[in-house]
Amino acid sequence: MAQVPQPLDALAVRTWCSLALGALGRAREEIDAINVYPVADGDTGTNLYLTVESAAAAVEAVFDGYEAGGTEHPALADAVRAMAHGALIGGRGNSGTILAQLLRGMAEVLAADTGPARTGARGLRLALRRAADSAREAVAHPVEGTVLTVASAAADAAEGAGEDCADVARAAYEGARAALAATPGQLAVLERAGVVDAGGQGLVAVLAALVETFTGENPEAREGRGESGAAHRRAGTEEPPGRAHDSAGSPAETGAGAAEDAPARAYGGFGDTEEALARAYGAAADTEECAGPPPADGGGPAYEVIYLLEADDPAVARLRERLDALGDSLVVVGGDGLWNVHVHVDDAGAAVEAGVEAGRPHRIRITHFAAGDVHTTRAPRPPRERVQRAVVAVVPGEGLAALYGEAGATAVLARPGEPPASGELVEAVRRAHAREVVLLPNDADLRHTAAAAAEQARTEGVRVALIPTRSAVQGIAALAVHEPVRRFDEDVVAMTSAAGATRYAEVAVAERQSWTMAGICQAGDVLGLIDGDVAVIGSDVMATAATVLDRMLAAGGEMVTLVLADETPDSVASHLESRVRESYLAVDTVIYRGGRQGPLLLIGVE
Repeated sequence: MAQVPQPLDALAVRTWCSLALGALGRAREEIDAINVYPVADGDTGTNLYLTVESAAAAVEAVFDGYEAGGTEHPALADAVRAMAHGALIGGRGNSGTILAQLLRGMAEVLAADTGPARTGARGLRLALRRAADSAREAVAHPVEGTVLTVASAAADAAEGAGEDCADVARAAYEGARAALAATPGQLAVLERAGVVDAGGQGLVAVLAALVETFTGENPEAREGRGESGAAHRRAGTEEPPGRAHDSAGSPAETGAGAAEDAPARAYGGFGDTEEALARAYGAAADTEECAGPPPADGGGPAYEVIYLLEADDPAVARLRERLDALGDSLVVVGGDGLWNVHVHVDDAGAAVEAGVEAGRPHRIRITHFAAGDVHTTRAPRPPRERVQRAVVAVVPGEGLAALYGEAGATAVLARPGEPPASGELVEAVRRAHAREVVLLPNDADLRHTAAAAAEQARTEGVRVALIPTRSAVQGIAALAVHEPVRRFDEDVVAMTSAAGATRYAEVAVAERQSWTMAGICQAGDVLGLIDGDVAVIGSDVMATAATVLDRMLAAGGEMVTLVLADETPDSVASHLESRVRESYLAVDTVIYRGGRQGPLLLIGVE
């Protein structure tokens, strides 16, 4: 049996996130399959997984930061805040957004500076109660028989538990399990379909992971997969339905019969608010998946709109009222100036516009529910024919996303500090709708994430080749030689060779004092990194960039690619272009604007 941390501390939070991610990974397909409320698009398990994946990544980042600074591990408050923030920015769908608020409610108690001890059973009981209450507050119209009911039952059961964290966790799990089994009797759509609530089942899996964190034993494994894993088959129900959706929101009027149609497709990472707003208004007209406007007499809203929002509390209160009038399944979670907004509407543009009026929306995602979903009444459309080959690439800024898009690639936007999860890459592969896909992670830290996404896509029948590009400039080089008419293997070899022949560098500003290959840097120093290692420490962007470029061209080169961030002056590119023209014969220079890409400058030398 693996050794696990017993007290409620930062290590316990880390372990819980890891175990919950594994549990949801194993249960994802099953949860997706039983998902009949309120929209049948089969993504609740996936949404919960992506939400916890983001939370776990944020916790790992905090641990890495402390270890780099010479500290063994962070405090409990640091870990739970990171968990809550990661879940907030990564919250997906209705149930994922509610789970993010559950974790935030726990963090409010466990990270509090005052009050009762936070490391024991009493702190855990209070955290579970605050989690359940705050989740209900976040939902515009709470409905019983959903994940909200399961969360409340877990908190109720925990209040009567003993004085040990393991006892509290076990009581919460058992209470949630019993509540989950009762959900079909509380919600007619679940009873007709013969299933339990999908979001509630996901929460039971998360609480089972909490039990394992404190005891070392998985209660669902001990019970032979447990009631939560098998409860979707009620007495007299031979087979689960094919598809479904998240929990919590307005009751659906139709059952699961329409759930067999294909899931909706998402439009992710629109970039600037202005562009996102334009795309939101034009989404139905500009995409194959949205054939015409949504039906006026449909069974419910045609679009799911999700975005992060930077806004103050009064503006968010007004936003809630406006979105509540526009649609249903409204969930607004967060606080301290950052919110995750989720709503189902017919007018996606109006929902985004409401966010613009309230503050600054970003990471906007608009999903059109597929024909035949519970919320629509259109006849099913014939499946769209797959293209033979596509390229999916992770890019660090809106400008590069547009550049890659013009070249025919499906771009996944990675904002600074917010790397995409494997599920987002899988979604991008699905969105490319191709038989063969070349995947360009464009970041050394994404190699494992990209490999996991490629493996998942292969199980879905897509032939995927992963080229281990470590920078967007290597991806540009690979994309430049991409020839869809070639044999797949030949195309992959050519793209891999072009990427491998491109040295990459970046110029960035140090955020804190640190040891590097070039010596000790201070916060505010300008760093020149070549092939991932700090090679130059300077005080001036232009001088540091020139030194980096000279070192790269000392080994030869035919083409220099410069990608400037929004905040980098044009004079930097002009100076470097002149330097190349005057000092390096027969070397060409191409310049792009990358947008909000993190580093001030990306440099590629082919």
